Amino acid sequence: MRRYARNAPVANRRTRSWATGEQKYDRQVRKATFSIVAADPAAGDVGCAVQSKYFAVGTVVPWARAGVGAVATQAAGVAIYGPRALDELASGAPPGEALERVLANDEERETRQLGAVTAAGEAASFTGADCLAWAGHRSGEGYAVQGNILAGEQVVVEMERAFLETTGSLAHRLVAALEAGQAAGGDSRGQQSAAIVVERTGAAAETREGIDRVCDLRVDDHPQPIAELRRLLGIHERWDALRRASLHHRPGAYERGVAILAAADERFGDDATILYDLACYEALAGRLDEARAHLERALALEPSYASMAATDEDLQALR
Repeated sequence: MRRYARNAPVANRRTRSWATGEQKYDRQVRKATFSIVAADPAAGDVGCAVQSKYFAVGTVVPWARAGVGAVATQAAGVAIYGPRALDELASGAPPGEALERVLANDEERETRQLGAVTAAGEAASFTGADCLAWAGHRSGEGYAVQGNILAGEQVVVEMERAFLETTGSLAHRLVAALEAGQAAGGDSRGQQSAAIVVERTGAAAETREGIDRVCDLRVDDHPQPIAELRRLLGIHERWDALRRASLHHRPGAYERGVAILAAADERFGDDATILYDLACYEALAGRLDEARAHLERALALEPSYASMAATDEDLQALR
C-alpha cells in the first residue's frame, strides 16, 4: 500500500482546520503531534520520542519494548494501540501488518496515525486519510517519522535528516530529530509537551532496577518542551552513568565502575558527583594518584563534599 512506502513522504491532503472540521471530528481530542520511532540493533535499543500541542503527550503516544520494537499512536490517538501493536510485533508480524491488524476493526481508522519499528530495524507508518493537514510520514531502515497538523512536510523531512546524520546514543538521536522538526515549524498550533522512552535488551542486568527501560522522560506542560527534554536528557545521562557504575561497587568489579565513570567524565567534565564517585572507584581499585586528582577536582566544584570525603570508607586509601 502507498501508505507504507519506504523512504518517501506520504502527505494527507485534508485541509479543513480544527475550527471548521466536520462535526464527527469535533468530538475527538486531536493530538497535533510529530514523533519518531527508531531502533539501534547494534546497541539493542528501541525507542520513541514525541512533541505535541497536547497536555502530557507521553502518557499516550510513545511505547517501547526491549527486543521487540517501538510504536507511536497519535492524531485521534488511542493509547491501547501502542501495547497492541507491540504484541503483534512480538508475535512476528512485520510493522505494516502489525498496524493493519491493530486498525482492522476500527471504524475511525482514517483519523489515526501510527508508526512502528522492530528491534531489527524494519519500520512502517500509517497516516489515515482524515488526519488533519499537514499530515504524513517517512520511514526507512531503523526508523519511522510521522506527524499531523504540522507546519508542513519539511517537518518530517528534517526529522529524518537529523536522525540519520546525528551520531551517539539512540536517545540523543531521537531528541535531535525532535529539535530538527521544531526548527522546521513543528506543530502548527505550537508547543506544549514532549516525551522520550528507550528500552535496551539486557539493561535489566546492568542496574539494580531489574528492568530494560533505560530512558523514560516526560515534559507535560512547558513553553519549550523539546528544549526542556534535552536538558532533562543531559541530567539523565549523568545519573545513568552513576547508576550503572553502582552495580560494580564490589571487590573484583571496581575497574568496571572506573571505566563507566571515566567515560562519563569525558562527556561531563564539570560534574562534581561523577568526579567524586570516579575518585572512590579509583581509590578502591588502587589507582591512588588518579583518585587524588579527581577528588581535588570534585571538591573544587562542590566544596560541600569535603565533609563526606573526610569519612568516606571508599577513600580510606587516600588518607
